[in-house]
Amino acid sequence: MKKDKTIKIIFIIAIALVIMAIGFVSYGIFMKLTKNVKNPIATIEVQDYGTIKVELYPNKAPNTVSNFICLANKGFYNGLTFHRTIPGFMIQGGDKSGDGTGTPTINDLKGNGDETQYAIEGEMIANGYTKNTLKMKRGVIAMARSDYSNISSSLSEESYNSAGSQFFIVQKDTSSLDGLYTGFGEVIEGLDIVDKIANAEVTYRSSELQSNESVPKDQDGKELTADMPKNKIIITSINIENYGEDYGTPETKATFNYYDYLMKYYSSMNNDQ
Repeated sequence: MKKDKTIKIIFIIAIALVIMAIGFVSYGIFMKLTKNVKNPIATIEVQDYGTIKVELYPNKAPNTVSNFICLANKGFYNGLTFHRTIPGFMIQGGDKSGDGTGTPTINDLKGNGDETQYAIEGEMIANGYTKNTLKMKRGVIAMARSDYSNISSSLSEESYNSAGSQFFIVQKDTSSLDGLYTGFGEVIEGLDIVDKIANAEVTYRSSELQSNESVPKDQDGKELTADMPKNKIIITSINIENYGEDYGTPETKATFNYYDYLMKYYSSMNNDQ
């Protein structure tokens, strides 16, 4: 009898513990679902221009936001530039090479010494990601990417998944880009700064170059980069206020080897002749 009573007490305690555990888990889930989480804010300080504040949207493009936050927190953007500015369109920056040709590495992202270049998957409708319905309207921040479709229409996936660190801020509504680029936030302060940057004096405007004109060159005979400000527009820093939330480390992809593809492409064309 005494043994049966002990077993019964243990059984009751076990049930009570299970009920308590379920209660704690349920409470945690409830709190997570009902918690009013503020979106992270990126503060972009631009030398001689001022401050641009951007609200990031992890609910629309979680991996992209994670990537941007990680790079910013590592100080990757500090000292880089807005290397491409087009009034009535957008301003583009965040390239380590300073001319639109650079690609970030795993080390830039994690600080682990791994110099392997990486890209992230495009979180946009054209790439099958339907959660992100953000339009390319004035003030939206989006990821810049490569476009290989001029080589082959079959390279759309490689194009959509080629973003790394470069971003652009839309200065004027550009509906033609809707669903084709990953928008991941909006400017909440400093649109006047965006306007000033967009109207900076540049080397030359690609849109103004006539078909019979050659690309302008510098004093060393090197071709100038189109739409690049004559005086560097430097990103002093990008600081993130995440309100205590952890947005993790982004999933990365291997970069598309464009030059290797071209070699194989032209080699196959020669073999067909």
